[in-house]
Amino acid sequence: MSSTFSFDFPGWTLRLMRRTLYLWTRPKAFPETPDKLGLDPNLPVVYVLQYRHLSNLLVLDQESRNLGLPRVMRPFQAGSFKMRKSAFFLSADIASADNDDDTGVEDESNAILSHLAQEALANPEFNVQLVPVTILWGRAPDKRDSLIKAFFTEAWQSMGWFSQFIATLVNGYDTMVRFSEPANLREMLRNETQPGRAAHKVARILRIHFRRQREIAIGPNLSHRQTQLHVLLGKPDVRAAIAADAIKRSVPFVDAERTAREYAMEIASDYSYSVVQAYIIVLNWVWNRIYDGLNVHNFDNVIEVAKTHTIVYTPCHRSHIDYLLVSFILHQRGVSIPQIAAGSNLNLPILGPILRSGGAFFLRRKFKGNDLYATIFNEYLSLMVNQGFSIEYFIEGGRSRSGRMLPPKSGMISMTMESFIKNRSRPLAFVPIYVGYEKLMEGNTYLAELSGKPKKGESLLGLISTLRELRKYFGKVHINVGKPLYLSNFLDAQYADWATATPDPKAPWFRKSVDATAVEIARRINAAATVTPISLVALSLLSTPKHTADIRQLQTQIEHLQYLLDAVPYDESTVPCTDSTSESIAHAIRLDLVSSKSHPLGDLVSASPEQSSLLAYFRNNVLHLFALPALLACLVSHNRLLSRERAKEAITGIYSLLRAELFLRWEPEDLDAVIDRIEEALAKRNLIVVDSELGLFRSPLPIHETNAELRQLGEIIRPTLERQFLTLALLQHHGSGKLTREILEESGHLLAQRLSLLYEFNSPEFSEKALFANVIRNLISADLLRLDEAGYLHFDQRISQPASHTELLLSPAVRHSIERIARGETSPNGPATNASNTTNATNAATVPAALAADSTVTGASNPTATTEPTAGNDADEPVVVAAITETVVKDVVITAPTPGAGEPVLPTEPSVTGRPAL
Repeated sequence: MSSTFSFDFPGWTLRLMRRTLYLWTRPKAFPETPDKLGLDPNLPVVYVLQYRHLSNLLVLDQESRNLGLPRVMRPFQAGSFKMRKSAFFLSADIASADNDDDTGVEDESNAILSHLAQEALANPEFNVQLVPVTILWGRAPDKRDSLIKAFFTEAWQSMGWFSQFIATLVNGYDTMVRFSEPANLREMLRNETQPGRAAHKVARILRIHFRRQREIAIGPNLSHRQTQLHVLLGKPDVRAAIAADAIKRSVPFVDAERTAREYAMEIASDYSYSVVQAYIIVLNWVWNRIYDGLNVHNFDNVIEVAKTHTIVYTPCHRSHIDYLLVSFILHQRGVSIPQIAAGSNLNLPILGPILRSGGAFFLRRKFKGNDLYATIFNEYLSLMVNQGFSIEYFIEGGRSRSGRMLPPKSGMISMTMESFIKNRSRPLAFVPIYVGYEKLMEGNTYLAELSGKPKKGESLLGLISTLRELRKYFGKVHINVGKPLYLSNFLDAQYADWATATPDPKAPWFRKSVDATAVEIARRINAAATVTPISLVALSLLSTPKHTADIRQLQTQIEHLQYLLDAVPYDESTVPCTDSTSESIAHAIRLDLVSSKSHPLGDLVSASPEQSSLLAYFRNNVLHLFALPALLACLVSHNRLLSRERAKEAITGIYSLLRAELFLRWEPEDLDAVIDRIEEALAKRNLIVVDSELGLFRSPLPIHETNAELRQLGEIIRPTLERQFLTLALLQHHGSGKLTREILEESGHLLAQRLSLLYEFNSPEFSEKALFANVIRNLISADLLRLDEAGYLHFDQRISQPASHTELLLSPAVRHSIERIARGETSPNGPATNASNTTNATNAATVPAALAADSTVTGASNPTATTEPTAGNDADEPVVVAAITETVVKDVVITAPTPGAGEPVLPTEPSVTGRPAL
C-alpha cells in the first residue's frame, strides 16, 4: 500500500497544502449538483483516481467537500482491510491506461481491489460504490485566455512530477474535475468466484472508463500521422486499388503507390491538441466580439451518447462558421472536437494546414472516375470510425442559400454505414445539430447567388476580406442538439438481416437504408430548430402585401405564432422563442433587418427589398414548424367555407410533397390528430370558426381583423405551394414523356424568375433551382414521376391529384398567372418564338389588371375550383360572403344555410376581444 500512504501527511499539513494550491486553482466540477451523481446513501464510497499526483488528491478532497459528497480523507474499512483514506490511484503512468491487458495496473491498486473483491465474495452483505474521478489540468470547458497555457495542457503524453507541478501553476484556473456515476462493486463482480480474476476485471473496467473519459475530453490518442498513413496504405482494399490503378494507367506499381500516398496526404488530418487549444482562444475572442451570446440547448444528448458510442455529428450547413462553432461548443463543454470533413476548396495556403491541425480532413467534391482516390478516402473514414474518433460532416453537401434544409447527399452516410457494418467495433450514433443565426456573415453573398450571379470560389484573399465583418454585430447564435439516431436500432427497423449481410453499396436494401437514414437525420435536424425573434418577425412581416405592417398588427401576428408553437409543439427538441413581441421587433431593428417608421396613426415596421430577401432566409429556417397550421389557415381563408373532411383530405393529399420538401416529422397516420390540435388552437385564437355539428370550418367575416390575420398566416406557406403547382402545371402542359429532369428544373427556375419579376414575389430564393430539383425528386420518390432510359419524365392521371389539392389552396389569380406563363414557355433556353408567346411577353405588364377583373378561373385539372373575391374589394366582401351558398366538397354539394330558409344559421363570429392572451 505504499502509494496509498505516500501522501499520508498529518491532517493540518494536507489542509495547508490544499489551501495553498487553491490560491491559484479554481477547477470546474461536473456534475454541478450532487443529486445528478446518483449515489446510494446506504453504501460506502471509495473514490478512484487514475494518476498518482498529490495535486489530484488535494483537488479531489476540496471538490468533494464543495459538492457535499462523502469525505475523501475519512478512513475506510472493509472487514479486516483498512485504508486511511477513501480513495486510491489506479495507475502511475499513462501507458497503463492505453494497454488492454492488466500488466499496467500498480501492485497497490491490485491489492486494494483484491481485498475488496475478496470481502465481497466472502460476505453477501458487503458492497461498496466505486466513484471514478477524472481530473484534467488545462481542460476546463469554459476558460481559455492564454496561448502559453495551451502548450502546457493535459494531453496523452506521460506527465512526470515536475511537468505536473508546472501544469498546476499554469493551468490551475483551467482544470476540469468530472465525477462519474458510481460503479456498484457487487454488480461488477457478478459471475466471478476468484478474488484475483475479479480484481483484474474491475481494474480493466476502470482503465477503459478513464481512457474513454480522456477520449471524450481531448480526443483519441493519436499516433504519429505517418503511422496512420502507413496503416491506411497497408489496407488490403487499398493495395488492391493501387494494383488496379497501375494496370489501368499502364504505370509501374511503385508509381501508382506514390499517387496513393499523395492522395492520402491530401486527405488526412494532422491533429494537434496544442494547436486546438490556441485555436479555441482565438475563437473565444471572435465570438465575444461579434455575437451577443452562444445559446446551447439539449447538450446532455451529447454527453449521454459519448459514453457508449462513436459519434458522427451532422449539423445543418448555413455558414462557414458552422464547424467552428460546433467544435468550440464541444470543447467548451469538455468533449473532444471531432474530425471534420471539409471540402477541398478550403485546402488553401495557410488556412489548409491550420484547419488540418484542428482535425479537418479534406475530400474532393466528386470521386467519379477515380477509383483509387475513392478507395483511399473510404478506408480513411473507416479507420477513423474504427479507432473511436468522432466525425463531423454536413449531409447537405453545401451551405443552404435559402435557409431551409437541403436534400441530404448520401455519399458520406453510405461510407460511414458501410464501415460500421463491416467492422462493428463500437456502436455508432448520428447526432443531429441545428445551428441558428440571427444574422449571417454570408448574407449578401447568398442574395447575389440567388439573384443569378455565379458562385465565387474560396480564396485566401476572400478569407482576409471577411475579417472586416468582425466590426459588425450579428446577434445571437443558437446551437441545439437533436435526438441521436442510434444506427443499429435504426437498421433493425429498415432491414432485419443487416448484421449478417454484406454491405454492398449497390444492394437495394443498403441503398434504401442509406436514403432512409439521410432523411431521418434531416428530419431530426429540423425538429431541433430554435425559434429566434428574427424568424418570428420574418414569418409575420413577409406575409404582408408590401412587407409593411402596423406595429400592433405585427405584434398580434407574432403572438399567434408563439401561441401555435406552444399549443401544438412541433417536437420536444424544438426550442421556442420566449422574448416578448416588442423585444423581438426591437431586436430585428437593432440588427438592421427591418426599419421602424413613425406615423401619427401608429408606428409602422417595414422591410426594404434587400431586407426582405435577408428575412426570407430566417423565415425558411423555421418554416417547417408552422407548415401545417399555415396550410389549414390557407385552406380556410381561400375557401371561406369548408368541411372538415375536405380540409383533411386536401392536407393529406398534399402532405407527401410538403413533407419531403420540408422534412416534416409526422407520419401520415399522425395527421388526423395533429390537424385536430391545430384546429383547436386556431379556434381559440378566433382565427377560424368551427361548426362541430355540421363539420364545417369558416373563416372570420371580412369586417373582423382576424380575417386578415388568418389570411396572413396562410401566406407563410404560399410560396412553397406555388412552386409545387408551377412544376405540376409545366408537366401537365407539356405532357408525359416530353421533358427531361434537367429541362423541367431549368424551366421551373426560369418561369419562377419571371413570376418574381412580374408579380413581386417576396424573395429571390423563390426561384432557386435546387428547390425545383427537390420538388421533382419528391415526385419521383412518391412514384408520381418515372424516368425512362432516355431520361424523360413519365406520369399518369395520378399527377392530377396533388395538382387539384394545390389549386384548392391557391387563389384563382395566382393559378391563372402560373398557367398562362407555363403555356407560354416552350423552351428553357430563351423566350418562346410563336405569336401567342410573344403576345404574352409583350402584354405581361397588363396581366395583373386583367386577372383582377376575373371572378372565376378554371384550374388546370380541377374544373370546380373555388372562387375568391379579388384584392381591393374588401368593402363589398360581406355581400359576397352572404351570397355564397354552395361549397364543393368532393362530388357532394353542401348548401350553406341562409337565414329564413328554415335551417339553422351558421355560427356567428365570436368577439375578437375574447382572444386569449399569451
